[in-house]
Amino acid sequence: MNKKSLVALGLLVAGYSMTASAVSDNTISFQGEVSDQTCEVTVNSDSAPVVLMPTAAASALTTAGSVAGKTSFDIALSGCTAATTATTINTVFSGNLVDTANQGTLTNTGTATNVNLQLLDTDGSAIDLSSTWTSTKGELSLAETDTASSATFFVQYYATDAATAGTVAGSVEYAVSYL
Repeated sequence: MNKKSLVALGLLVAGYSMTASAVSDNTISFQGEVSDQTCEVTVNSDSAPVVLMPTAAASALTTAGSVAGKTSFDIALSGCTAATTATTINTVFSGNLVDTANQGTLTNTGTATNVNLQLLDTDGSAIDLSSTWTSTKGELSLAETDTASSATFFVQYYATDAATAGTVAGSVEYAVSYL
């Protein structure tokens, strides 16, 4: 298993472990996946991605639920084993610091106030990160003999009230699931 597959598996384990119930305070739970298929995973052609968003005017984010700065990012698979049959591969997101009171958006860790980050799926529908989110649309499907695939997701600013100027930052863990 290559380094990128191990990173993806580690992120998958981290994402799934967030939803696992604790057995006791001194228990370590492990989860993983064995699959006939493995691929290299990148975001915007980078294994350590940073998605740069446009500067949004505070005047565009004056009421709760208003959005601005929709920005795309691609999750790509390459170097996959040539599929012998069509293979569905799902994307998994697990938010870091999620605001469950505001549509499961990512809490801003920057200096701007009243603004979070909202992820959108490939159709532009909001992703609620209140729990680990797994795509059910098979955006990264491999047709027979394919060895690569990609899917475009989106992120945008999401106002929780009238936003004030400052920086906006947040993060999400991602993985792919071959099951």
